[in-house]
Amino acid sequence: MRTPDLGMLSTRLLFGLQSELFRRSAEEGFDDIRPRHGAVTAYLDEDGLRLTDLTRLSGRNKQTIGAILDELEKLGYVKRVADPEDRRAKLIVPTERGLRLTALADAIVADIEREYAAKVGADAYERFLQTLALITEDVPGRLE
Repeated sequence: MRTPDLGMLSTRLLFGLQSELFRRSAEEGFDDIRPRHGAVTAYLDEDGLRLTDLTRLSGRNKQTIGAILDELEKLGYVKRVADPEDRRAKLIVPTERGLRLTALADAIVADIEREYAAKVGADAYERFLQTLALITEDVPGRLE
């Protein structure tokens, strides 16, 4: 059997985390959220973000993010409001349901990270995160 390379390992990590996150979210009543929605829900901020910010953060194009926003708006997770700094622009803000999802997702990811840290040790896990952040710092969608 072939030794897993970086692509295989990172895919396994992503799909494992997504699977657990969406399974547990569904158990808590968020069974209408799909992995594609993560391109937006991962970056929701109660103060709101512009579409251009979401596209930059997610590394996705404007049309893809727009379609995901349309879905999330219909599902009641986000709303578009006038940007107080530029009335021509819109801010994407989470609804109360969106805020509950964000809080739940943060708690689930924290649980998963605690499990990973317990498996390899807290110091090793922290070094892993630092190394992964360094390796991916030039990848589109990075947080600044």
